[in-house]
Amino acid sequence: MSPAPVLDSFLGMEVLSQPQLKRLKEHKYSAEGKSFAEPVMQVFWCWLVEQIPRTIAPNTITIIGLTANIISTLILIFYCPTATEMAPRWAYAFAALCLFAYQSLDAIDGKQARRTNSSTQLGELFDHGCDAVSIVYVSIGVCTAMQLGTHPWLSFLTCGTACFVYFTAHWQTYVCGTLKFGKLDVTEGQLGFCAVYLTAAFFGPDVWIKKIPFLDAEVKAVTTISGLLGSWFGIYNHVRVIFGGGKGRNGSTVADTSVITPFFHIGAVMLLYFTIWQKSKTAIFERQPCMYMLMFGMLSAKISIKLVVAHMTRSGINFLDTAFIGPGLLFLNQYLDTLISEDYVLWLALIWCTCDLIRYCIGLCNQVSQFLGIYTFDITSKPVPSEQRTGVTTRRQAKLAAQ
Repeated sequence: MSPAPVLDSFLGMEVLSQPQLKRLKEHKYSAEGKSFAEPVMQVFWCWLVEQIPRTIAPNTITIIGLTANIISTLILIFYCPTATEMAPRWAYAFAALCLFAYQSLDAIDGKQARRTNSSTQLGELFDHGCDAVSIVYVSIGVCTAMQLGTHPWLSFLTCGTACFVYFTAHWQTYVCGTLKFGKLDVTEGQLGFCAVYLTAAFFGPDVWIKKIPFLDAEVKAVTTISGLLGSWFGIYNHVRVIFGGGKGRNGSTVADTSVITPFFHIGAVMLLYFTIWQKSKTAIFERQPCMYMLMFGMLSAKISIKLVVAHMTRSGINFLDTAFIGPGLLFLNQYLDTLISEDYVLWLALIWCTCDLIRYCIGLCNQVSQFLGIYTFDITSKPVPSEQRTGVTTRRQAKLAAQ
C-alpha cells in the first residue's frame, strides 16, 4: 500500500478541491529571462546533472539541497543566537558549501526531470515550496555571518525584504502567468551570499565590523544597504509587471481575481512583523532575532506557497490561515500586557508556524501525488491515480451490488 493515503488520513486534510486539482493538471510551466551569471553556471549544471543516476527522483535532489541549507543555518544560529556573536570559521565555510550545493541541486532538478521523462506539476510546486523555505534560512544565516544583530534595523530589513521579494516574484507570476527573471536575480543573490560566508571563513567574522575610511561606516552596513537597494529595485520591477495588466479578464490575474488581492496577505505578515517588534516591552527582537525572523519566515513561506498554488490552479487565495495563530499569540500576549514571558510565547509561535507549514506541505504533496498517480520521491514506480482508483472502486461496488 502506498504511504500517501495513510499520511493523508493522519493529516486529516484536503488542501485542494477537485476543480483545483484538474486545473493543476492542465498547468504548463512558463518562464522567461536570464540573469548575467546563468549562462556561465549552465555549463556546470549541465555537467553536474549527468553525474546523477537516472533512478534518483528530481524532488529527492531538491530536498537534499534544502536539508543541507537548513542544517548549516541552524549551526550558525546555535553559535550566534542573537546574531552578534562569532561562529567558528568552519561553520561559515560549511554554510557556503551547503548554499552552493543547494543552488546547484535546485538548478538541476528540472534537468533531471526532463532527462528521466518525469516532469510533473508536483515537481514545479515542490521546487518553489523549497525555495520559499530556503530564502528564510539563507537570509537569517547571512544576518548571523555579518553580525547584523548589532544593527536591528538592518537584520529586520534583510529578512523582511528577502521574504517580500520572493512573494512579489510569484505575485507577478500570478498576474501575468509567466515567471520573469531579471538580469540580477536569484542566481547572483545566492552567489553573493556564498561570498559573504566565504569572506567570514577566510578573513574572520570580525572583517564585517571594520570601517571603510572614506565613508566612516562599517563594512557590513555598506554591504547590507547595497544588497537591500538591489532587492528593492527587483521589487519595483515586480510591481511594475503586477500593475501593468494581468492575463485574466480586464487585466486581472490568471484566476480572474483582482491583482491587489495578494497584497493583503503579505501586508498582514509585514504589519505583524513590524508591530510586534515595536510594541514589545522586553525587546524580544533584539534578544531573540533569529527565532523571531524564523517564526515570521515560516509564516511568509506558507503564504508564498499558497500563492504558487493559486497560480498553478488558477484560483483565489483565502485570507484566513491557521499560520497566523503563531504571531497572533504574540500580539495577544502584548495586548494582555505581556501576561506570559515573550520568550515562551515566541517559541510556541515558532513551533506552531513550523508544524503548520509542514502539515500543509505534506498534505498538499500527498493529495497532488495521488491525483497525478506518482510518488513524490520515487520515479521507478507509479501508483494508481486517485481518479482511476475511485473509478475501479465504484465498478467493484456496482458489481457486488448486482450479485
